Amino acid sequence: MLLPACSAFSGGDSGTVTLTMVESLTNPSRTQLLERLIDDFEGQHPNIDVNLVSPPTEQADQKLQQMLMSGSGIDVLEVRDITVGPFSTNGWLHNMKADLEGWDGWQAMTENAVQAAHDSEDRVFYVPYGFYGLSLFYRTDLIAQAGFSAPPATWEELLQQASAIHDPAQRRYGYAFRGGARGSSNVTAAISAYVADEIDVDNGFRLRDGRTIFAAPAAQQAVETYFALFRQASAESSISWGYPEMVEAFSNGSTAFLLQDPEVIAAVRESQAISQDQWTTAPLPTGPSGKTVQPLASAGWGVAASSPHKAEAVELVRFLAGGEAAATFAKENSLVPTLTAAGEDEFYTTGPWASYVTMTENPDTYLVVTQPRGVAWWTEWEQKADADVQKVLLGEMAPSELLAEWDAFWTQKWQQEN
Repeated sequence: MLLPACSAFSGGDSGTVTLTMVESLTNPSRTQLLERLIDDFEGQHPNIDVNLVSPPTEQADQKLQQMLMSGSGIDVLEVRDITVGPFSTNGWLHNMKADLEGWDGWQAMTENAVQAAHDSEDRVFYVPYGFYGLSLFYRTDLIAQAGFSAPPATWEELLQQASAIHDPAQRRYGYAFRGGARGSSNVTAAISAYVADEIDVDNGFRLRDGRTIFAAPAAQQAVETYFALFRQASAESSISWGYPEMVEAFSNGSTAFLLQDPEVIAAVRESQAISQDQWTTAPLPTGPSGKTVQPLASAGWGVAASSPHKAEAVELVRFLAGGEAAATFAKENSLVPTLTAAGEDEFYTTGPWASYVTMTENPDTYLVVTQPRGVAWWTEWEQKADADVQKVLLGEMAPSELLAEWDAFWTQKWQQEN
């Protein structure tokens, strides 16, 4: 991909500013949506041109980092809770706190969105456009054929139902296992459910007594159950499945269960292999206590510290993160919305979205926690955790050893931090 040489500079037209904006969670329909919103913005701001750069998703974070390191050529960028830590630590992001003082967009946002925008030092490095929260996608027809009257409510029931449906000879698989990139995130989802009674909601990797969640006795049962899903109910090839392969396995009708974010609703609705009445979603499976943990992941728009056009860049962030643009982006990109008004929208209370409403309305069962995604070592953690998951799947590491490794990693990092 060739990046434009005219990145961030005043254009030839008198008084016109060109902003370069880079997205990271790229897909064709999403890019078209962003381009539409940008056209609206340019219509309202004739002195600003926006050049959207859309690297392939798998390479986007690396591309963004390269551009930020160069110190030029980028004005507005997609910032996620897993990149804000390293990006801000390196001084690559502009703190928009002062720029957004008095912005009426804050009043229209949910409490979760406002909290996500402000870090522990009350800095604003990005304004969220939506949240990614897990739910269980399932095939209504396949669970009925297997003799079950309702979707699984617990992780144990998920293992039971997925194993009963699993029939590789028929190319029918129980569970869309994530063995590849970011596969560790689903392992921590299972562990979190099993330790929900003890978890620190302000730090989803810590128990209230200060230990890591990986040190809890219940974590052992969680990983045994989770890795049994791979052995008993998943395609052999899922050892390397990442996001695209998981979603495809559910969308093409070959897999009964998928744990994924709401953006997948839009993708599955486009499927020609399964009809609307063959699938829906259920709330996250619970652990032994009857509770589970919903780690809301967030992402949004930020401004590069190196941008020579910060005022115009912040204006674009305000536009995309507020009002009609924010509502449109969340709805068409299938995200948990940031605006309070969305709670009155029928779109979010029916069909596959209903499970999210159920979880929101029952916060004592579906605990919302904040995972420590903003730490500077998050990328290091993901790389280590994914590598350890692979070792377990290949039989090179026991689940108990994985827990010991993860406990030691986070304990050491927190000690160094203090």
